[in-house]
Amino acid sequence: MTTPLIHPTAIIDPAAGLDSSVSVGPYSVIGPHVRIGAGTTVGPHAVIEGHTTIGRDNRIFQFVSLGAINQDKKYKGEPCELVIGDRNTIREFSTYHIGTVQGGGVTRLGDDNWMMAYTHLAHDCLVGNNTIFANNAQIAGHVVVGDWVILGAYTCVHQFVRIGAHGMTAMGSVLLADQPPFVMSEGHPAGARSMNFEGLRRRGFSPERIAAVKAMHKALYRENLPVAQARERIAALPAEHPGSEADVALMLTFLDGLSAQRGIVR
Repeated sequence: MTTPLIHPTAIIDPAAGLDSSVSVGPYSVIGPHVRIGAGTTVGPHAVIEGHTTIGRDNRIFQFVSLGAINQDKKYKGEPCELVIGDRNTIREFSTYHIGTVQGGGVTRLGDDNWMMAYTHLAHDCLVGNNTIFANNAQIAGHVVVGDWVILGAYTCVHQFVRIGAHGMTAMGSVLLADQPPFVMSEGHPAGARSMNFEGLRRRGFSPERIAAVKAMHKALYRENLPVAQARERIAALPAEHPGSEADVALMLTFLDGLSAQRGIVR
């Protein structure tokens, strides 16, 4: 496969499926089960292998490794996948692995994510849309990251942890428990410090919606309530804060998925 957009030193398996508008830089290697959508650019020295599907208009920088087999000792060569959406930026030395049969078979990155250098997505991770992973943010297997999450540089996330939408971690955080939506955390291990109010304002949240998020923070963290009682308080908030129904539903759905083993950041 040689086109004006494919450097002659790139090695692309004839069975790979690349849109005619995809560009590939020098010395990159692309395997037979890879599919890449229109407008995506692949820099030099990238390796894309395995059953990997990449959408439109992504920017994949040099020395990235996508679709390699996972680092799970139970993996026996099953045809698991890595699926990447549209308009993502994936910077140097990032490593994203395929899933496992035990975890559903797919590692997934959504749309419009900004993934800085040395980020790592382990097997079976599910990352939403519009997230930012700063340099060296690393998530272990089976982690779920909601939309609009920001992970600070050198954040490490334990396997099976969930991070709710609009959350944020500080640099060097080690997240060992689930982090509910809107929460900001920091520390080793990470603890909840506040809600991501400035991020919500930048995303156009109204003062009324932010007031409801403040009330959720109070119920979860300021009143020393068990999670079940805090949930009851949160469920009643739309009566006091019209327009907060979707935000409250987001929080309730997250809390309903808590495991006794993980709990939430405190």
